[in-house]
Amino acid sequence: MISLFIFLFHLLGLISSVHAVMGTRTAQGAIAWIISLNTFPYLAVPAYWVLGRSRFRGYVTARQTVDHLTDRLSDDLAARVGEFRVHLDDERGVTMAAEKLAEIPMLRGNRVELLIDGEATFDSIIEGIDSAKETILFQFFIVKDDELGKRIQSHLIDRARAGVHVYFLFDEIGSHKLPAAYEEELRRAGVQVTHFHTRKGPKNRFQVNFRNHRKIVVVDSHTAWIGGHNVGDEYLGRDPKFGHWRDTHVRIQGPSALGAQLSFVEDWNWATGEFPQVSWAAKPGARGDIPVLIVPSGPADRLETAALMFVHAINSATNRIWIASPYFVPDEAVMAAMQLAALRGVDVRILIPEKADHLLIWLAAFSYFDEAGKTGVRFYKYTDGFLHQKTMLIDHVASTVGTANFDNRSFRLNFEITAVVLDEGFARETEQMFLNDFKASRLVGEGEYRDKPFHFRLAVRLARLTAPIQ
Repeated sequence: MISLFIFLFHLLGLISSVHAVMGTRTAQGAIAWIISLNTFPYLAVPAYWVLGRSRFRGYVTARQTVDHLTDRLSDDLAARVGEFRVHLDDERGVTMAAEKLAEIPMLRGNRVELLIDGEATFDSIIEGIDSAKETILFQFFIVKDDELGKRIQSHLIDRARAGVHVYFLFDEIGSHKLPAAYEEELRRAGVQVTHFHTRKGPKNRFQVNFRNHRKIVVVDSHTAWIGGHNVGDEYLGRDPKFGHWRDTHVRIQGPSALGAQLSFVEDWNWATGEFPQVSWAAKPGARGDIPVLIVPSGPADRLETAALMFVHAINSATNRIWIASPYFVPDEAVMAAMQLAALRGVDVRILIPEKADHLLIWLAAFSYFDEAGKTGVRFYKYTDGFLHQKTMLIDHVASTVGTANFDNRSFRLNFEITAVVLDEGFARETEQMFLNDFKASRLVGEGEYRDKPFHFRLAVRLARLTAPIQ
């Protein structure tokens, strides 16, 4: 009996290895799974079928039902957003590639506001919620039933009772501590509430590896908020462990809010099979004409949108690229692009936190310091609390604010969203934000990894090996 059990598990390990070879998106990930599945099949086989897949089955089919909405933002530009379409003189095809990744066009006519840290972000979001007359689309990875969570809940309930259509979407894994009573109170007031249904469909029944990591608020189809904050008191700096929480959001008023709205509608349709009641009329922002491209990404995309977006940004930089991310575990393609950028004279700076909230990812980051540092890439560790923002500054005109981290999970497993802003004035604001953050950071020295004790360097290398499947 024991022999049969052992034989079956090793057979399942072999079968699973074939599946990993055919389906895993990266060679590193496939190799890691193959070794595990054939060496420790008793643990690795169940882990692979829960954590190992990199494609989100079923969502692609659900997305096809909203293709007509995508058409409104791309093919039917003359009737919908044609007057806001940005046509840039771009000999290298940089904008064209970015739009093809996003599958929606870059649009002008937007007013854009940089929101630094939690107080500014949530004051802006709540002000927007209170101004809603028709619809509120509210989506976060983490929602907590704490002081901030209750404050948000109260404002959403007020608007729902005033007749506004309010849609509340959250990730059930990220928000696993959210009590049912919180949801029920929203529903009683008329708010439509659902979680993302990561395990919806027979092929996803045991999947817990995918996350809907998006943080989106859209009010009346013309104003959107996108960025790194979740709904919880720690995002206001109230966590005694981390203290000051350094994060960034962006407020976009104008036609590009429709890109964030489209992302929400696709997620809502997957979760419920229904469509929110929203307008698709493009409205210009007040006193603004800034070009913005909204880039949703996720494991249901035809291409690895998030990873390609980062590679594309790094390759397009001619003067500088500054990147802030709490989790820095890039793949080989992104790493090579960074090294080449530094070698051609681009000012490449990476801002990461000094403190750790995910030990394996924090350890893995050390392995890149010497490797990238040899080419001139500079690393800064933020010391004034915890750094959680996901932002980039490319040269003197392009900035990004979004939800995607610099790791395999955001590249391939999470549903993410990023706002790309092309404006020199906004870039100057982003530059000043980065400069202030660098002042609150320390430059990583040459011996940050090399001079550590052997046991620490061994832990770093082992953590690096797990990066493809983290």
